[in-house]
Amino acid sequence: MMFLAGLLSPPVLCFGLGALSVALRSNLRLPAPVFEAVSIYLLLAIGLKGGAELSETHLSSFALPALAALALGIAIPVWTFFGLRRFARFGTADAASLAAHYGSVSAVTFIAVVAWLDARGIAHEGFMTTLLALMEAPAIIVALILARLAGAKEPLGHAVREVLGGKSILLLVGGLLIGAVAGKAGLAPVRPFFGDLFLGFLCLFLLELGIVAAQKADEAFKAGPRLLAFALGAPPIHGFIGVALGIAAGLSEGGAIILGTLAASASYIAAPAAIRIALPEANTAYALGAALALTFPFNLVVGIPLYAAMARALLGQ
Repeated sequence: MMFLAGLLSPPVLCFGLGALSVALRSNLRLPAPVFEAVSIYLLLAIGLKGGAELSETHLSSFALPALAALALGIAIPVWTFFGLRRFARFGTADAASLAAHYGSVSAVTFIAVVAWLDARGIAHEGFMTTLLALMEAPAIIVALILARLAGAKEPLGHAVREVLGGKSILLLVGGLLIGAVAGKAGLAPVRPFFGDLFLGFLCLFLLELGIVAAQKADEAFKAGPRLLAFALGAPPIHGFIGVALGIAAGLSEGGAIILGTLAASASYIAAPAAIRIALPEANTAYALGAALALTFPFNLVVGIPLYAAMARALLGQ
């Protein structure tokens, strides 16, 4: 039932409609300024909500989950890099590119899992947005360091500045700080806009993302079955590790599902920008195509319900 409910949810159906429009060769597109505005809205909204919840969170309940999130952000790119070089025979640059994309996280997948949990009344810790912000940059930096150690000569400084000053981190961290300072009472006047309309804006965003994903699918298939196997095989493995670590760190069922989903996700905003600067020889079309056309829809339709089932099984429910 969870899988069917996830498949038939409005955000997933809007994603499917966008993909279908490409198959039908429709001229359907969200205007670029509108898409940009919607993405800013979603990132700021999730940051504000997380900050308001964080203002009421005790450090003792946050410390272990934060360590678990950082551990995932460091470990996933390491084993991804060495595994792809050894077993899938990817070159240094392409392995580092994939490690950066899959070690970092997708803010849109985070938004989707939060909406999925809220629709089912499954509670989760308010500081999960902080964990999202913590996990976005370290994996990219680790992957670039691994590439340098393996022989890549490009400087890291510009790429690191690009990641830390990028739109997604700025909006998430800025929203967290605003929400934490204002608190729930202070955000009450803007709650109708940033709360009640959230799911509608998410549907619009995923409609456009479905179009982009369908257009990127060819790039993912150019690398052959090795990339296909990784893009669809890594998320369940990373998701299970994330869920298990979340439970071990004391997260609730909802929090563990979110951490598992973050671990299973792949970046297609921050990571591509950094890789283009630091590893220009990498074929970013492979990583971007795999992350957006394969891993993202997998998590949206199958992954989130799967990680929820994992969490319940590990909690003995």
